[in-house]
Amino acid sequence: MKTMIVTGGNIETDFALDFMQKNKFDCLIGADHGIEFLEEAGLTPDWIVGDFDSGNLETLERFKEKGVPVRAFKPQKDSTDTEIAVHLALEVGSTEITILGATGTRLDHVLGNIRNLSIPLHRGVPCFLVDGHNRIRMTDRPMTLSKKEQYGQYVSILAHGERVENLCLRGFFYPLEGYTMTGDDAIGISNEIVDERAEIIFDSGCILVIESRD
Repeated sequence: MKTMIVTGGNIETDFALDFMQKNKFDCLIGADHGIEFLEEAGLTPDWIVGDFDSGNLETLERFKEKGVPVRAFKPQKDSTDTEIAVHLALEVGSTEITILGATGTRLDHVLGNIRNLSIPLHRGVPCFLVDGHNRIRMTDRPMTLSKKEQYGQYVSILAHGERVENLCLRGFFYPLEGYTMTGDDAIGISNEIVDERAEIIFDSGCILVIESRD
């Protein structure tokens, strides 16, 4: 089951609507201020979660009147609204999760949302943060990227955690063989795919893969 979470960061309306039209989802979760976008777009979520400190309570009430189930939390809580939405997505059986509105001007929230990628990762569920310029994922296993399906021109690979052992990048403009990447290493920034398929291979560790376009 493919799930879309719309949360409260920056959402580029034209991009978001186009993306949601081209990529069909089985479950739609609105997280806090993300419900404003959903109402404006004429979309009704399957679930709503959040503390609603930044969401419009009138919007929330209108969705409640439509029968949308709501999980409300006090603002003084240990988890962010996006994190709660990710846990809900896993609870309802999602096999793939995409999050809109996870990036923006609040860098603390952006970093927190990137860290949230580890939650579905540990459950074996692919998860992506998507905006008009970036697609971000986390993986602890080798992967292949198709040049025809890449999100943008640039691919950056960063170690998430202490060490990524025996990292090999093949099919990239800047290849690597048997490299040990650490968390303070920037060698993987702004690479490009040059072959039809590019391979990211490593023995152990966890990486962030960020596909970007200007």
